[in-house]
Amino acid sequence: MAEETRDGTLSRAEFLKAGVAAAAAITTSTVGAEATAGGRKMGSKKIRIGVVGGGFGSDFFWHQDPNCIVQAVSDLIPERRALLQRVYACSTAYESLEKLILDKDVDAVAVFTGAPDHVRHAVACLHAGKHVISAVPACMSLAEAELLHATVKMTGLTYMMAETSWYHQSVITARQWYRDGKFGKIFHTEAEYHHPGLEVLFHDAQGKRTWRYGLAPMNYPTHCTAFLHGVTGEHLTHVSSIGYRGEEQHWKDNVYNNPFSNETAFFTTDQGHSFRVGVYWAAAVGGTERGQWFGDKMSFFDGTPNGLGPVVRRAGTQIEKDDAGFARMLAEFEQYNQPKWWQTEMLPEPMRHDSGHDGSHTFLTHEFIDALSNGRHPAVGINEALNLTVPGIVAHESSLAGGVQKRIPVFR
Repeated sequence: MAEETRDGTLSRAEFLKAGVAAAAAITTSTVGAEATAGGRKMGSKKIRIGVVGGGFGSDFFWHQDPNCIVQAVSDLIPERRALLQRVYACSTAYESLEKLILDKDVDAVAVFTGAPDHVRHAVACLHAGKHVISAVPACMSLAEAELLHATVKMTGLTYMMAETSWYHQSVITARQWYRDGKFGKIFHTEAEYHHPGLEVLFHDAQGKRTWRYGLAPMNYPTHCTAFLHGVTGEHLTHVSSIGYRGEEQHWKDNVYNNPFSNETAFFTTDQGHSFRVGVYWAAAVGGTERGQWFGDKMSFFDGTPNGLGPVVRRAGTQIEKDDAGFARMLAEFEQYNQPKWWQTEMLPEPMRHDSGHDGSHTFLTHEFIDALSNGRHPAVGINEALNLTVPGIVAHESSLAGGVQKRIPVFR
């Protein structure tokens, strides 16, 4: 009989027996606190970074962090390589990641290549002695998750995943409120990543299919899972997921053998709480990345694409009658004016400006550099990255199995 841990997750031994090979011994790690320039001494060590991937990789702010120097850039496409050089005012450029990681002056590499290459590229960087920050998702399979986890532990280097939802302004707020106990007990959380119109990214300029063509929604889960794990720290232990079969050709003919354009997953956490996630790529919805947290003392509802929010509900003393005439407690309703945390001392002064994905790009940039400069673990380190990514991989397996509940391995 398969062995379980006390919280019902797969034990490390069971996970390895299931056929997922480890590259090295597994050890535990801790994580650092949320990056702030105010209230904590800034590190003095300068980090020399190499940036790989001139698409998304050009949207960050390495050149603005006081402790970062953009040492080199790389992209296979000359035009993108030139873009990186212009954005970061960098004179050193390489034709490939493989050449960049030979540069002994590079301390760390920002891997912003296609998702199927993330683990291969991150592992190559780590073996070359470079710290890594990677675009999402961290991996595409359970085997890749185990390989990446083991490689980070074996090398002792720092890995961080650039999950934007971790630093959405509402998530920063919810995280602080949770720490302050304002929610009471958060017993249920919901998150939505709705992105119709992705078809424009399914082919490159030459008409060749990109890695996004037919990708399963739950294989890109971290924009949602960060709304829970990034606030309460809970791990997802079980999932039942239902997929909607898209009618377009790309859901019938793709390298992933994925038929689903939309997937809805129902998770259980290690604290016995519930979490609903909807990743919809072909639906009559407004685009959004949002969350809502239900507490017994207070609930918080992120703004919706339909024009409402953000909203706070607090347990109140006022009594109302429902439409059947029964008395019930009425929770107080409050429109919430969301602070722009990127304007505050949470960031160094040169980085206190709006940036992509709800102001998260400057936070991600600074968190990685500050963690390396101070010799601490980043907020979205290797364990967090995998505990955000792997639940979606297992959820997709559940969708393919018609919603059968499956257990999720937890990385510690």
